[in-house]
Formats: sequence, structure tokens, C-alpha cells
Amino acid sequence: QVQLVESGGGLVQPGGSLRLSCAASGSIFSINGMGWYRQAPGKQRELVVFINLSVGGSTNYADSVKGRFTISRDNAKNTMYLQMNNLKPEDTAVYSCNAETDYGEYWGQGTQVTVSS
Repeated sequence: QVQLVESGGGLVQPGGSLRLSCAASGSIFSINGMGWYRQAPGKQRELVVFINLSVGGSTNYADSVKGRFTISRDNAKNTMYLQMNNLKPEDTAVYSCNAETDYGEYWGQGTQVTVSS
């Protein structure tokens, strides 16, 4: 079992920045990859970025966030971050943390990000 807890969401003006955190606990040794996904009202959940921990930390960003969002991790704190810069209104969504293991995938509860003036 893996438990994921997100934090860091909120309201920000266009052009602003936020940093989301995802703290992992439990069987973290079993995690092969982690990612951030988002779901806007009335839309399907979409991948924001995924990091493959079993392949040297390779990353895959959605085209819509390339150059603006950056994923990082602090292994000592078992925490993954999503630095979001130059935020746009279309980035408004619930952002969820995901962990993939050999036994299944796990999700956090999600954190709301709202970009509005």
C-alpha cells in the first residue's frame, strides 16, 4: 500500500506560480513511477507530467505545460514536487498525485488549483 497526500494548491493570478507537493508513505520501495494529473470541470483527467523512477528518472511532460512546469523530488522526504510557473487560466483544475507499482496504482486526494484574476 502507498499513501499519497498532496498540498500546495490555491488561487493565483495569471502569470503567477505555485508549487504542489506530494508526500508518499507506506511501501514506497515498490514505486516504479510517479506523476501529476489534472482534471478540469467537464473534462477528462489528463497527464501533466510523469517521472519513470526505474529508468533513470526520465520525464514526460504534456505539451501544454512544457517550459512552465517542472517536476522534482526529495528522496530524503519521500516527496515529489510540481513547480508551476507562468500559470494560465486553462491550468485551472484539480491536480492529483499518482504512484505506479508492480501491484497497482495509487492516487492522492487531489488539490485545487485556480488561476484567475
